Amino acid sequence: MSVSIRFAGAAAAAVVALGGGLSVSAASADDTSTTACAQQQAKVEKAEAALVRVTAVFERQQARVAKAKKVVAAAEAGREKAEARRLLADAKQDRKETKVTKRAQQQRLAKAQERLTECETAPEPTETATPA
Repeated sequence: MSVSIRFAGAAAAAVVALGGGLSVSAASADDTSTTACAQQQAKVEKAEAALVRVTAVFERQQARVAKAKKVVAAAEAGREKAEARRLLADAKQDRKETKVTKRAQQQRLAKAQERLTECETAPEPTETATPA
């Protein structure tokens, strides 16, 4: 049995023993809207961080293509030129895939920002008195 499974089991047992897993506090019911917005804010931040990483990869791919073009231009005719062209084609393919990933991440970020805006502009839920 691995150590991580033992720790996970011990943590779950501690939560159940303390009653945290079975009870819901009254304060959490009031904070559901702010919690939901906080979750959406966390998702936006996560998407922004992912976009920064993907953008950095895309910039490296752009530099790789530019370098490969220079190598092709400087290569002698024959096998050396053919190998340089293959490397350029590989670099372009990698750049293309990264560009698609970047575009997808931009769309994910836009969608996350849209959900956050909807959450922030949503009307506050009103409390209704329940007859006792």
